[in-house]
Amino acid sequence: MTNIENVVYTVSDLEAAKAVHIALSGVEPHSDQPYYVGFNIQGFEVGFTPARPDQPTSTIAHLNVPDINAAINAAKAAGATVVGNPRDVGGGTRVATVRDAGGTVYGLISHATDEA
Repeated sequence: MTNIENVVYTVSDLEAAKAVHIALSGVEPHSDQPYYVGFNIQGFEVGFTPARPDQPTSTIAHLNVPDINAAINAAKAAGATVVGNPRDVGGGTRVATVRDAGGTVYGLISHATDEA
């Protein structure tokens, strides 16, 4: 079964986004790195990553899929294009993004234990 595992905001000012999120949620980050700030909100991951100069700010919900390559192939068969190829983000976790014909971007996430 596929579920939404997290929401990741790409932001222009990581420190400002972190401060506002702490003020709103009352939760301190479990991960506070220059490349990712992560919060666990009642078992749900909310993350912030810094935008690159050529990248707009955005929000992506990541669907947890058992096999990221199979999910990409299914999305492509349905007319999607790959925006971000699968990449390892640590601990055997891989993420990718696809875009449908209307421009909606979907995040995909899988874990080594899911694909075993």
